[in-house]
Amino acid sequence: MAEGSSKGLIRAVDVARDTSVRRASNGVAYGIYGEAALPAFEIERLVQAIPSVVAGTLSLKEFFFVPLAMSATRRGGDAEIMIATAYSPELADEAICHRNVTLGAREGVFLSTRLLGDKFAIAFELFINVGHAFVETAGIPPSFSDLCWQQAVAGVKGETSQDAWEGRNQALATKGIIDEKGKTMFLDASFSDALAIYLLSLSVDFDYSELREREYPLLAPDALAERLRHVAKLFPPNPGYEFAIKYRRRA
Repeated sequence: MAEGSSKGLIRAVDVARDTSVRRASNGVAYGIYGEAALPAFEIERLVQAIPSVVAGTLSLKEFFFVPLAMSATRRGGDAEIMIATAYSPELADEAICHRNVTLGAREGVFLSTRLLGDKFAIAFELFINVGHAFVETAGIPPSFSDLCWQQAVAGVKGETSQDAWEGRNQALATKGIIDEKGKTMFLDASFSDALAIYLLSLSVDFDYSELREREYPLLAPDALAERLRHVAKLFPPNPGYEFAIKYRRRA
């Protein structure tokens, strides 16, 4: 029995060692441990939604769908990051949406499926991690950066995340002067967000308003649609997936 499993917790490195890692048709490596909140075929469908071009930048990542990843690190270091073997309300109070753990030359991303709960939340957590991983490995496509910056300078309403909102405000805080640190933060976040929302649209039927947060206004739908269409041209959907934007008409 792995260390900690008798208390309902097991080290993340032991989960990675003992879990059968699968490889989706796009090449993304993933594993399912314990009682995940989604059946295996739905998790596979989410993973396979990642376009092959994007998946190619994830060769050093492994995604693990687990009940709960604990927020606290026991005794320090990646080796002591713990995973709950099953859900309980007590453990859920100490869990976090995901934990990244070094696994030799690779990195494991442990997603708390029972904390996130539903397909929409699990999918978005997976895809926002994919978005950040893409930026770290491949950077931001210049054409997308140009589009986002043009929108920002034009004063388009709202943004796609707190980081994008804060970065954009910082970048343009002083009239006539661009804060380059804020601009970089804005572009990194806006592309990661757009890629995640695009992947979400390929795999889940959702309403854009579901992404709304209280801390900042959501990006205007037309501006988001422009970003998503651009991402779709850069990374066409895999076979079996379709990209579509549908507008709700008021009666």
